[in-house]
Amino acid sequence: MTHSIHRRHFLAASAAAAALPLSAQRSKASEPAADKVPAPKIGVATLGFGTYTNARLAGELASEGIGIVQLFLNQTDSRYWKYNGRSDLVDLTEARCRSIADAYRSAGISIHSLGVYTNLIHPDAEERKANLEYFEAMMGVAVAMDVGMLITEAGHYHSDQPEPPVPHHFQEEVWNTMVTTGKELARRAEAHGRTVLFEPFFRGFLASAKRTRLFLEAVDSPRIRALLDPANLLEVNDLDEMFDQLQPWIECLHAKDRKLHVDRGVPAGQGDLDYARFAELAVQRTPHAPLILEYVGPNDYRQARQHLENALHQASRRADS
Repeated sequence: MTHSIHRRHFLAASAAAAALPLSAQRSKASEPAADKVPAPKIGVATLGFGTYTNARLAGELASEGIGIVQLFLNQTDSRYWKYNGRSDLVDLTEARCRSIADAYRSAGISIHSLGVYTNLIHPDAEERKANLEYFEAMMGVAVAMDVGMLITEAGHYHSDQPEPPVPHHFQEEVWNTMVTTGKELARRAEAHGRTVLFEPFFRGFLASAKRTRLFLEAVDSPRIRALLDPANLLEVNDLDEMFDQLQPWIECLHAKDRKLHVDRGVPAGQGDLDYARFAELAVQRTPHAPLILEYVGPNDYRQARQHLENALHQASRRADS
């Protein structure tokens, strides 16, 4: 924010400053800015690096000065990633978990969270139960890796039958079932000392920031929080709406992009998301929450990072002024 200062006031203030002892002027200048706004940390999701081993990826990211990752088990030596379903974890032993985590930590990189993204909204009770068991097994993986958070969506279900008048994701019974599932997930997370972050998406159960807030309020557990990916809600919410609705729950932000009226996400800077405003809100509202570059791989993560860093730099300057 800028203020206009009359020239007479400016000259008077300058003269007063000149009259101060030199030591007092020096000590004032050397003091750090007390109210400097911290910039959120920038990390990378490992999902787009499927041709790398964990050690190779950790080494490259460390050489680029990136100190945080969101771990999707999609590397050549840890191929356990399966979207909206379950993966066989039988050979993912505690020792292997520690080895994977050590590949990053030995390079000076922390692991913020572990991607799960199983189907919690399936209409079949036995399928939901199996997916909850899988999620709990992934909590065990997180414990072995010493990772405090796991991330997920509600999941997606589409029947082979004709679409009902009210889509599955928005039926009253499904809402009630999902709240019950969320409470059960919270109970298991509490037992393992972990926290689960739910990510909204405009074509799923958590289709808007408000609906996500209502879900989090209904589950009512400190173990169930939010991951905000603004590109996922670009079609239905303005950025300010997203933060207004979800700020108290946000523990992480995804930094990707999307064109309006297009389903496919793209790297930061290649879509219609207002990154200047996004960065400003992240700095103002959730400086503790890391910004994780998503939908990036070896060929484009540097450009996406530069775009995000430029936006954050400008936002931090405005916040400090």
